[in-house]
Amino acid sequence: MRGTLRSTVAAGIGLSLVLALAAAGEVDNQLTPREKADGWALLFDGKTAGGWMSGEKPLPAKTIQGGTINPRGAGAYVSHYKDPFGDFVLSCDFKISPGCNSGIFFRVGDLKDPVQSGFEIQIYDTANKKTKPGKNDGGALYDAVAPSVNAMKPAGEWDHIEITADKSLVKVVLNGQQVIDADLDRWTTPHKNPDGSQNKYNKPLKDFPRSGYIGLQDHGHDVWFKNIKVKPIK
Repeated sequence: MRGTLRSTVAAGIGLSLVLALAAAGEVDNQLTPREKADGWALLFDGKTAGGWMSGEKPLPAKTIQGGTINPRGAGAYVSHYKDPFGDFVLSCDFKISPGCNSGIFFRVGDLKDPVQSGFEIQIYDTANKKTKPGKNDGGALYDAVAPSVNAMKPAGEWDHIEITADKSLVKVVLNGQQVIDADLDRWTTPHKNPDGSQNKYNKPLKDFPRSGYIGLQDHGHDVWFKNIKVKPIK
């Protein structure tokens, strides 16, 4: 009887703790009541790959690892969510392995050529870099804008990122620090950034799609994503 009572009390305490953490926004892969009211949508439930695709096929079950998505070995350079988004705020947490090179893509118009039809926020193991961040370092709008500060955490720690794409404006907050504040309309020439430096893009960024797919890059390294949420900007 006492054992049963203890189990019942423990279960009650456990449920209360979960509810308290959910109210505080501390439970992984769930929306808080406030987030629901504010119009956020959850893109990953932590249990299944529902909604995520590798090319034209559902994301393999092996990519779901302990409440995270690890796109390595998924079969596509960029694993994408099934629905396109135009103007939005994207929020997620990610953890990298040592030496990791990956990225978060958005507004991808052509899934067969994501690099030349979408934008990438670089994920890179550059936390310990001592020199000024470059256009290919962690937090960069890849090959276009260097992060204003090196805000990456060391491999093995969780980073939090928020990406805002609002018409021509792209802003990135990484671990509480704004690292990107760019106006895509300033990119008017193929292969050239506004500061005169060269980039890899065959057309000016102002002409890239303003709506497209959100994707997670497989660059041959382990990287884990959770708490993937999006809030459309109306």
